[in-house]
Amino acid sequence: MAKLTEAELKVVLDEMQGWTSLSSAIHREFTFAGFRSAIAFVDRVADLAESAGHHPDIEIHYNRVYLSLSTHDAGGVTDKDVALAAEIDLVAEPTAG
Repeated sequence: MAKLTEAELKVVLDEMQGWTSLSSAIHREFTFAGFRSAIAFVDRVADLAESAGHHPDIEIHYNRVYLSLSTHDAGGVTDKDVALAAEIDLVAEPTAG
């Protein structure tokens, strides 16, 4: 799978609320009411990642979850990352930022 060009990535990110690009990956921070809500979200993300065979880097800081997506074999962001990001957005709680 081919890495997105800078122009392609800019167009995609303009359409994706909350996602940013940094160091060959796309990133988003999600904030939840508390720790259990954050962990429940990570569980939902894990299910999506397993189904897609594509796994994000995840950091959990109490009620905040930081996700980073990159296709390492391609050396950056691909359509696979964008598709998983869109699915992740769908399983985030409505109050997640």
